[in-house]
Amino acid sequence: MYINASFGIWKTGKIKKLKYVSFFLSFFLSSFLAANGTDSKTYKGERSPCGPSRVLHVRKVPIEVSEAEVISLGVPFGKVTNLLMLKGKNQAFIEMASEEAAITMVNYYTTATPHVRNQPVYIQYSNHRELKTDNLLNQGRAQAALQAVNAVHSGNMSLSGTATASDGGMMPGQSPVLRLIVENLYYPVSLEVLHQIFSKFGTVLKIITFTKNNQFQALLQYADPMNAHHAKVALDGQNIYNGCCTLRVEFSKLTSLNVKYNNDKSRDFTRLDLPSGDGQPTLDPTMQTAFGLSMQTMPGALGPLTIPSSAMTGRMTIHGMAPTTIHSVLLVSNLNPDNISPHGLFILFGVYGDVHRVKILFNKKENALIQMADATQAQLAMSHLNGQRLYGKVIRVTISKHQTVQLPREGQEDQGLTKDFSGSPLHRFKKPGSKNFQNIFPPSATLHLSNIPPSTTDDFLKDLFAGSGYTVKAFKFFQKDRKMALIQLGSVEEAIQALIDLHNHDLGENHHLRVSFSKSTI
Repeated sequence: MYINASFGIWKTGKIKKLKYVSFFLSFFLSSFLAANGTDSKTYKGERSPCGPSRVLHVRKVPIEVSEAEVISLGVPFGKVTNLLMLKGKNQAFIEMASEEAAITMVNYYTTATPHVRNQPVYIQYSNHRELKTDNLLNQGRAQAALQAVNAVHSGNMSLSGTATASDGGMMPGQSPVLRLIVENLYYPVSLEVLHQIFSKFGTVLKIITFTKNNQFQALLQYADPMNAHHAKVALDGQNIYNGCCTLRVEFSKLTSLNVKYNNDKSRDFTRLDLPSGDGQPTLDPTMQTAFGLSMQTMPGALGPLTIPSSAMTGRMTIHGMAPTTIHSVLLVSNLNPDNISPHGLFILFGVYGDVHRVKILFNKKENALIQMADATQAQLAMSHLNGQRLYGKVIRVTISKHQTVQLPREGQEDQGLTKDFSGSPLHRFKKPGSKNFQNIFPPSATLHLSNIPPSTTDDFLKDLFAGSGYTVKAFKFFQKDRKMALIQLGSVEEAIQALIDLHNHDLGENHHLRVSFSKSTI
């Protein structure tokens, strides 16, 4: 009766037609929400937390995004079985084949916000247990996209398919793997920096960095070839830093990367359980042969480096990066106030960059602000030192909202908690082309010692560390150069504290001991 009456009114005019089209669309949407356990009156984006479900709710979806791009968010974690696009609400629902796949996907995107069309999107569990879309309009496009994307990732469609970008599919012959070459490498480019830049264009699954022909290069795999296409168009020829580190981006002949280790040279962001593989080749033999690489040049070999003043600002010039939000000041919390000092923090954080100022907070002495020379050094120090144990406490390192560390005003009580180290002779990186840029490693129980006088014996150095309260497990001089040695202590925490205590220790004969973390073991 209701439908017949509505069709009678349908004939009365175009305005009423539009009203009833709108009404029927709302009716179908309400039917869907009711069928899936959501009251349309309370449907505001499902911001309340839900328990695990194989249906995931995607928010802040750009209106121009295709079905294939949304589906590609889920494909790395398992088969996507259904999709509902609510473009008018900038939302979508993805149904995974299993709850386990959905849990893995949510856990990953909780720590690495995905980007689609250069915009962040947010993924959470839905309170729907499954998607019921059989009676909804416009589902043919979603089903076609599901079949195409799942076929590509299951190997049933070649990369030379006929889908085009306008169809929401892949470009002909396009791979999800990009090959990156960084020219004018006047400043180190880390795996984390590449991930930060390229994540703006989609989900980055894997990155492998290496050196070939004295050039720093990388292979980067996206979840979807379209993401690779957008990144290539936007980033090819762009500078990472002002006036240097120019990106050359091209499609790789590879269609997938095999990452064996998670470390500072390679990373599989979908496999957090991979070993670090210290000292092992980053590329597997097949890829090594394909690229003609000499693996002897791999560890830390970034070539000669100089730092122009234009790069010292540390500001990204890549489109989409926000220079004004990249600060060089770190907030360090959960320090042990009984043991820590500005000088100790200067020595420790100075391993990863030149520390200009340190301020231990007067009323909260377990917290400190550390101003690095630039934002890249701050990021480097944060990535290596956050979560490390220092004097019995796990420290937390984050980027501070402050842009500088203020020195106390004249006459202001400070108790020596604020120090200016900008003119310190102990800076490791102020000399252009310094080899220290090639020897930055995460904290380890093995320390690298250098600047040792010729007359110094191994017993003297072992006694020096043991007498300072540290457990010496092993020691050896370098065979070709007795000015350097390795010493292995009882734990990483001991090594961190020993570095703070004994770096720049006076060994006599006008030699001061230099201490840094080693990538090697004894």
